[in-house]
Amino acid sequence: MLLGTICLLLILMESTDFCTSQMPGPPRTRYEPNWTSLDQRPLPRWYDEAKVGIFLHYGVYSVPSFGSEWFWTNWQNLHNPEYIRFMQRNYKPNFTYQQFAEEFTAELFNATQWALLFRDSGARYVVLTSKHHDGYTLWPSKHSFGWNSMDVGPKRDIIKELSAAVREVSDLKFGLYYSLFEWFNRLWIDDKLHLLMQQNYVNQKVRPEQMELVEQYLPDVIWSDGDWEAPAKYWKAEEFIAWLYNDSPVRDTVVTNDRWGFGTACQHGDFYNCADRFNPGVLQTHKWENAFTLDRTSWGQRFDVTLSDFMSSRDVIKEIVSTVSCNGNVLINVGPTKYGTILPIFEERLRDMGRWLKINGEGIYGSIPWIYQNDTITPNVWYTTKRHSTDTKTTIIYAFVLNYPYDDNELDIYPLGKDIHIFQNILLTGLDIGENNQIFNKSNTQIIMLGMEDTKITWTSKDNKLHIVFPPKNHIDKRGLDYAWTFKITINS
Repeated sequence: MLLGTICLLLILMESTDFCTSQMPGPPRTRYEPNWTSLDQRPLPRWYDEAKVGIFLHYGVYSVPSFGSEWFWTNWQNLHNPEYIRFMQRNYKPNFTYQQFAEEFTAELFNATQWALLFRDSGARYVVLTSKHHDGYTLWPSKHSFGWNSMDVGPKRDIIKELSAAVREVSDLKFGLYYSLFEWFNRLWIDDKLHLLMQQNYVNQKVRPEQMELVEQYLPDVIWSDGDWEAPAKYWKAEEFIAWLYNDSPVRDTVVTNDRWGFGTACQHGDFYNCADRFNPGVLQTHKWENAFTLDRTSWGQRFDVTLSDFMSSRDVIKEIVSTVSCNGNVLINVGPTKYGTILPIFEERLRDMGRWLKINGEGIYGSIPWIYQNDTITPNVWYTTKRHSTDTKTTIIYAFVLNYPYDDNELDIYPLGKDIHIFQNILLTGLDIGENNQIFNKSNTQIIMLGMEDTKITWTSKDNKLHIVFPPKNHIDKRGLDYAWTFKITINS
């Protein structure tokens, strides 16, 4: 227990070297199909270091482009008046949801173009919806005859094209979202009528498709959803994840989320989603992910929007910084059009993000939480640090300033917290007291602004306070620095 606690602190604060040095090198661990065993699996390091991913909700719901990707059930199950009026005004009587698939043409879909955009956005992985709750699959599923992208609609294997393009033109990891349930699948409905005492839907539909996806497309992320109406035992989730970890072709790299049956959210999985748009704003010891939408209310593309419905580029950067500082990743959702294009407003947000990450990504990628996630005195300042080995005498802190100090171009920040306690802070950070009993002093501390490395930063310190003078704003603007400004504080003990 003590060793595990020490390792957890080191993982979050400094280094995994101590933990790995204490562990022998046995043969590959085999995991049992139960949560107790599965939860022991170490998180593949690539995922923790990646920090930023792109989510894609793409399917038949992209054709009506109204309301949300829950169009079918909102219209036919819930009889939402807005959806009924939309259909009455725009489609002939007796029009069915299945007929939308004929218009899901994707004639302008260019997988390479998408992949290049995702690369330029600064993302390190991408997750595509292989099948949403309507059951339509973006690959020629052997278990979805007549309701897949090869049989009706684009007549193309969307997953194959995008996965190949992503791997060819970038270093991004490729992942797949898969909805466990389907609103109108007769096998699923029949299993529910039998109180889930039978598993015909799982045995004949879910499990074969899950295996097919993994073996054909080798996803590094399995993003499960649509689990909430049944327990994990019904979905045979533990058996599937054990196969993923033990015997699948992606066993060394694959990561899974926590949506495997009611009661599993925030409890089981390589990383936790907990809920859509989950961002607690405080440190989480277990790796987690903030999946959010650039269109604030819909995951699928829709046209019933106004400009205020979209997150600004500044909003996106704030979400990244506040999430990563608390040990999370971000998964940023884009809804492509039925034609296979990504709207310019989405592209603009992603390219703005890419430009920001190109300058400030040093404090994002591969970072770990600092002892304080945000400043307790100066609002909208967040911190990260770098993982380093125990024998180094250098500590690096990244301070992300989300609000520019326009009034006087100066700012006070408190990386060591509100109240300085020399013993406590030295113990936590490994820092030494410098000149005049100051941790931050000119002989051991260097401060630069990322993107302005050739500009000397003027600063002073007193106890736990750093007073920083920003470079002239016109110089900052000339370099294209915007949305959030990052100070790299290097302390040599």
